[in-house]
Amino acid sequence: MANKRSGGGLSPTQQAARFLGVSVLAGAVMAGIAMPAVGALGLAAKGSVEGFDEIPSNLKRPPLSQRTQILDSNGDQIATVYSRDRTVVDLKDMSPYIQKAIVAIEDARFYEHGAVDLKGILRALNKNARSGGVEEGASTLTQQYVKNVFVEEAGDDPTKVAQATQQTLGRKIRELKYAIQVEEELGKKKILENYLNITYFGQQAYGVEAASQRYFSKSAKDLKLQEAALLAGIVQAPTSYDPVNDEATAKQRRNVVLQRMAEVGDISQAQADKAKATPIELNVSKPKNGCITAVKGASFFCKYVEYVFLSDPVFGKTREDRAKVWNQGGLTIKTTLDPQAQESVQASLEDHIYKSDPVAAATTLVEPGTGKILAMGQSKPFGYGENETEINYSVGSGMGGSNYGFPTGSTFKPFVAAAALEQGRPATQEYSSPYQMEYPSPVQTCGSKPWVNDSGTTVENEAESEVGPYRLKKAMELSVNTYFVQMISDIGLCPVMEMTDKLKVVQGNGDKLPEVPAISLGSKGISPLTMASAYAAFASRGMYCTPVAIESITQRVGKEQKPLEVPKSTCSRAMSEKTADTINTLLQGVVDSGTGQEAGLTDRANAGKTGTTDERKNAWFVGYTPNLSGAVWVGSASQQVQMKNITIGGVPHALVYGGAVPGPIWKDAMTGALAGKEASSFNLVHIPDGNDGRGRGDDGNNGDDGDEGDDGDSWGNWNGGNGNGGNGNGNNGGLITGGSDGGTIPTPSFSIPEDLIQGQENGGGFGDGGGFG
Repeated sequence: MANKRSGGGLSPTQQAARFLGVSVLAGAVMAGIAMPAVGALGLAAKGSVEGFDEIPSNLKRPPLSQRTQILDSNGDQIATVYSRDRTVVDLKDMSPYIQKAIVAIEDARFYEHGAVDLKGILRALNKNARSGGVEEGASTLTQQYVKNVFVEEAGDDPTKVAQATQQTLGRKIRELKYAIQVEEELGKKKILENYLNITYFGQQAYGVEAASQRYFSKSAKDLKLQEAALLAGIVQAPTSYDPVNDEATAKQRRNVVLQRMAEVGDISQAQADKAKATPIELNVSKPKNGCITAVKGASFFCKYVEYVFLSDPVFGKTREDRAKVWNQGGLTIKTTLDPQAQESVQASLEDHIYKSDPVAAATTLVEPGTGKILAMGQSKPFGYGENETEINYSVGSGMGGSNYGFPTGSTFKPFVAAAALEQGRPATQEYSSPYQMEYPSPVQTCGSKPWVNDSGTTVENEAESEVGPYRLKKAMELSVNTYFVQMISDIGLCPVMEMTDKLKVVQGNGDKLPEVPAISLGSKGISPLTMASAYAAFASRGMYCTPVAIESITQRVGKEQKPLEVPKSTCSRAMSEKTADTINTLLQGVVDSGTGQEAGLTDRANAGKTGTTDERKNAWFVGYTPNLSGAVWVGSASQQVQMKNITIGGVPHALVYGGAVPGPIWKDAMTGALAGKEASSFNLVHIPDGNDGRGRGDDGNNGDDGDEGDDGDSWGNWNGGNGNGGNGNGNNGGLITGGSDGGTIPTPSFSIPEDLIQGQENGGGFGDGGGFG
């Protein structure tokens, strides 16, 4: 049996004739492609010519995708993100050695031929025919550049990438036509520059600058001869010639490049021999791509910035449009992140809670009056391993957060109070506030149908000793549940809905809050960012500003920088200044003498509210100064952990409540964030104390005596009597400790039935969160 010739049965001469004919007529220029073995040469040529003429004449060259830099408010880098790790540089910023090396090994006659090198085609074809395989290609650098343009345009779409790289005659014909155009438009130097910026060098590095940084941690302009030869050798097969994973093969390939440079006269043989004898000396910089590499624990904030970009129409009409801009990269995004605040938040979280703890914590700080997000951190790091998570507990599900947010407990009560004040209720408003009561019914809603307590559901206070009547100030300090249920019954649900709408308070999944009285106890899931932003409106005397994370963006297209429009905070009045000032006064009392004493700052005016939900699955502290607002949540993302007899951050807790764990996290985070910053004051209002919880005397003296009991607030308790006829002086009455963080914290003794609140549960475990202090 006769030996079969290589190349599909055609002799080398026949292959050359066919290939040359098609190349001249139709532009098929890739040696080693198996030509169709059907039809006469003339028919093949005729069909190719017709296809050639039908190809559009203009090659669209999309801007090269580059790395994006995300910066903090000081201009320092938080992280780099990219679909292609590339930094475009001019030819003058590339070592002459890399320019010569890439030409020598990929297209030695680059400066002598046009878009196609017919001499190179014949040489490669003859060599491949003799070897029986594909040992040498014949594509010019210009054709390779065009192919890379097709690949770049395909992006990360595997189907488009396959189409851009398929080894077919049609693709080579198309490639040639565009190569001719590029040769005419750009010229050799520019083609070489573009090629060195677009081609892939392995290890996630696109372009020679990124490759130089990856393998040698230096700029491309500083590459030595042997280093340039190594990089030039990688291009043909980035995986096979990877010096990180296979140094011996990479060195062998480098030496081939050096020898080729000597053969074409770029260097002397002596230079080549000396360079060949040099060992490969890498100084590898590992790829630092994505928010997982962010500094100061800012990974979740970094991802939030990405979500903002991909979701805001200011960056493109559709998500696909926005994703295209994001993936193209070349962006410099200056954010609102304050490095001092971020560092303080992360340090506080690490001091108070371990990532291995059964619960997690999240903290977000927002600037009142601007909406700027200054810090965002959490105890479980961003990642995919044990005790790590991709979920950003500070935000809602639409921005990479939890499905429904987390029940807020009593931190919701200030919204009810603000709604009541806006309706004209006085700051001295008093309700009977019994220890236990049925939910009042009916309660007016925004619609024509009132809410009715058909099932006789009851609500109770934290401790049996919490029995009214109470006025607003003391009810807020002690976080009296029945007081706020009576308040919402008094004013109706619609004013509360209107207030939360103005403060943009929605559930973690974006849904509006339900019109049910139990919302006064914080039974629905809300995100820390939403809470921090809403409380910031109290700090700014009633002006609510939507949260923003981006200050400015510039995009590099080629060598030009252009600014992009960014979303702006929208500020609007949510309540009167008087209402905000009154809330500030009330919540200052919470940290001075109420349930939030452990959170109180000692060096500046501050206010806030604690919150602990039913079964202690969530604990909150949300507070603020005139120039900074912050929310801290502690709990289980799955809502399965009851924080009783639990150790958090190495500290055992019989019961966790808002003032005990979230409060100190907030205090330390705010202290560091505000260090060196101006200590402004609130515009406080005078709110008479009244006779909350005491005997109602017949004369002013007895009432005054009763007020003396308020002095005990500094210890987290208040002393009052059940005096008859005003005989008690406030110091001889019974000691009441329930509800105040400074006293003994009883176990909650009630829960809200599931059928009372309509809507999905968070994490399959709640919907019944009560509002303990």
